[in-house]
Amino acid sequence: MSPIFRTTSAIALIAAGAGAAQARDNVQVAGSSTVLPYASIVAEAFGENFDYPTPVIESGGSSAGLKRFCEGLGENTIDIANASRAIRETELRACAENGVTDIIEVRIGYDGIVFASRKDGPAFTSFEPADWFNALAAKVVVGGEIVENPHTSWADFNTDLPDVEIAAFIPGTKHGTREVFEEKVLLQGCEDIGARKAMIDAGMSEVEAEKACMDVRADGRSVDIDGDYTETLARIGSNRNGIGVFGLAFYENNTDTLKVATMSGVAPSTETIASGDYPVSRPLYFYVKKAHMGVVPGLKEFAEFFVADEIAGPDGPLADYGLVSDPELAETQAKIAGEEVMGEGM
Repeated sequence: MSPIFRTTSAIALIAAGAGAAQARDNVQVAGSSTVLPYASIVAEAFGENFDYPTPVIESGGSSAGLKRFCEGLGENTIDIANASRAIRETELRACAENGVTDIIEVRIGYDGIVFASRKDGPAFTSFEPADWFNALAAKVVVGGEIVENPHTSWADFNTDLPDVEIAAFIPGTKHGTREVFEEKVLLQGCEDIGARKAMIDAGMSEVEAEKACMDVRADGRSVDIDGDYTETLARIGSNRNGIGVFGLAFYENNTDTLKVATMSGVAPSTETIASGDYPVSRPLYFYVKKAHMGVVPGLKEFAEFFVADEIAGPDGPLADYGLVSDPELAETQAKIAGEEVMGEGM
């Protein structure tokens, strides 16, 4: 296939792409570190099985990837953004302002967020959301009063937990995993122990109280990880008392060094995530610029290949790596085939 842009829509892309006369000949992808290994598996298989170059896959986090995605159209912009959360309205507006208006949302499956520590470390075996709120929140309720978090050990607020220093390594704010962690763990824990109600009773608005529930302490006991899960793993490797937040698939590929804790009495697994029993799970996505389809060689073919039964189905290589297959995969396949953009069919 020739890399020359031929269509009328391509002319606009060329103009947006700094006036270049020739298109890229490979698909470019960036975004979520959680989706990264899945996208890399698909890209490698795509390059081996199709007459197109292997797509270029970069990480950087969901927010960073979507920011690049929304920079505009053209060969100097990425074609796909991977995300471990749904795109936000603010991001959709930023896309629209830069001419990225026809976006195809693709849900590839589901993943769980797990809490893992060194195998030779303290006995972190079970948690409730309240434990993580009490450990990491900037403000907690002690003796009926809202105070700056005084806790230095996990046993300070739950004697069933190890009496070791709090040393948590959590996804940085540019990662989609962080948003899920804040909402499904910190906020849930805040509500479970009545801290959110206490904040409202003390005069905070509901919005202020929700934000306070998810604000993380900044005294070094909680460390934001801006890189991918390998950085979190390295931090735990150098701190025996450390515990990190990972995607299930990453944990399952590192069980030689990590052990995982239950959350609310449920162990994370593909089965408990698929059934909905495990409380901290989320869908995974990628977003495609429809305007680049038919212009960037192999873009539509790559998107279709990504969610094919043989790849993203329950017996495919993504499931082998840890992805929980989407029971509505056929609908996703039809969406890509018909190039259905967000807002259509609703």
